Amino acid sequence: MRHVPFDGAETYEPDEGWRRVSMAGSDRFSFEWFEKPPGHSSPMHDHENEQVCLVLQGELTVYTEDDEATLGRWDSVHLEPWEAHRVENTGEETAVGLDAFAPGRSFDFWTDRE
Repeated sequence: MRHVPFDGAETYEPDEGWRRVSMAGSDRFSFEWFEKPPGHSSPMHDHENEQVCLVLQGELTVYTEDDEATLGRWDSVHLEPWEAHRVENTGEETAVGLDAFAPGRSFDFWTDRE
């Protein structure tokens, strides 16, 4: 067993106010808790990982090249490997969510980007 206390977990802030926290996981799957301020959008990107995004608080809109879905509390979306997407907080409050990735990944995904 590997216990990861939230207050001691690895944290990364790709942009001001967009905070990600690495939760318990492995190379087979990983979980990242995140908070995203109103109006913030990640850049359009893709990755080898399947991704499930679950909204815990607020509102997020997930955009792909062909579709979009606005998610409220407890809503989720599944993204296929290499499916280009971006996630925007289209609400008026800070959005909080949980991303699950398979296979697992580290923050190197963001820090090693050019």
